[in-house]
Amino acid sequence: MPIEFDNNQPIYIQIMNYIKQQIISGKLNPGDKIDSVRELAVELQINPNTIQRTFQELEREGIVETRRGLGRYVTSEEAAIVSIKKEMAADLLGRFIQGMRDLGFKQDDIVAIVTEAVSKEEQK
Repeated sequence: MPIEFDNNQPIYIQIMNYIKQQIISGKLNPGDKIDSVRELAVELQINPNTIQRTFQELEREGIVETRRGLGRYVTSEEAAIVSIKKEMAADLLGRFIQGMRDLGFKQDDIVAIVTEAVSKEEQK
């Protein structure tokens, strides 16, 4: 699990975002078992309490479910996965738009730039 931690954001949130990204990208599928707290703590070289907090938050959000005696699994609830995908897309898009506005671009300019970039990407 390659994560480069950013000092400006809590580690548990960075791990949550990484796991969410793995789920929405299809690298972790609904029903897949997730590594244990101990395994992830060793792999990432961080405190197990941080991993435990990550899992608690993911469970609270309905993204991960605990099966007593078996471990933690990605939810089978398709709606929860679609919801995190939309949430992460909105966050990414919001940061992009704010960055473009900070550079002085207006709405029409931003739309034109995105349209051009998408067209070029589709031609590849």
